[in-house]
Amino acid sequence: MSQHTLWLLRFTYKKLKEKLTVSDSKKLFHEQFPFVIPGLYKRIVDEMLVELNLLNHQNDFTQDDLFCVGLTETFKELTQDYQPKEHLVSLFESLCNASNFEPSKIKEISKKTLEKYKDKSLEEISSLLKEKNTSNLYASRILNLGIYLIIANTNDFNEIKDSEKDKAIFDIVKNLNLSVNKAEKDIGIYKSSIKKLEQAKELLKEASLQNKKKENK
Repeated sequence: MSQHTLWLLRFTYKKLKEKLTVSDSKKLFHEQFPFVIPGLYKRIVDEMLVELNLLNHQNDFTQDDLFCVGLTETFKELTQDYQPKEHLVSLFESLCNASNFEPSKIKEISKKTLEKYKDKSLEEISSLLKEKNTSNLYASRILNLGIYLIIANTNDFNEIKDSEKDKAIFDIVKNLNLSVNKAEKDIGIYKSSIKKLEQAKELLKEASLQNKKKENK
């Protein structure tokens, strides 16, 4: 039996006996994903890893379908242009496994949920989401982003004014007995992160082009 297998078995036993610390999760993650993460994505991966670990410690947390959509879709959005692309499946699975989440189950729930809401209008989506106000949702950044992304992908969302978009999102959040202030903050930070990430990519491209020009002189 290899040292790697023995190490994973020890961690599996520990996971059954107690909650993993953030340090434990990071060690397990790097064991499962022994690749260099490009500098642009290191902070994203670290923040997701810490967040998943903390959620796993919450007794009231449930792996709701909105959470699953939030996790899979924000991961896709934040890792666009990640290279090498073939590492993305392993990266997502390692993030989940390192905090006691089941990646295949999360992907399956997310896929079914997105299919359920596919090609529907904002009004139809709003009605469907409002039906969930009887469920006990655990407020988290990932869940708030799941709600936002489902609404933002409706076929008529981009046709309305920004103020109406915000009202539609926060009316649903309020109806689900979640904090509107927290949702507004979470969505705002996410949008800002996407914008900064795109700007950083552009700067890297420009720097790469400049270096190539210098080399060709």
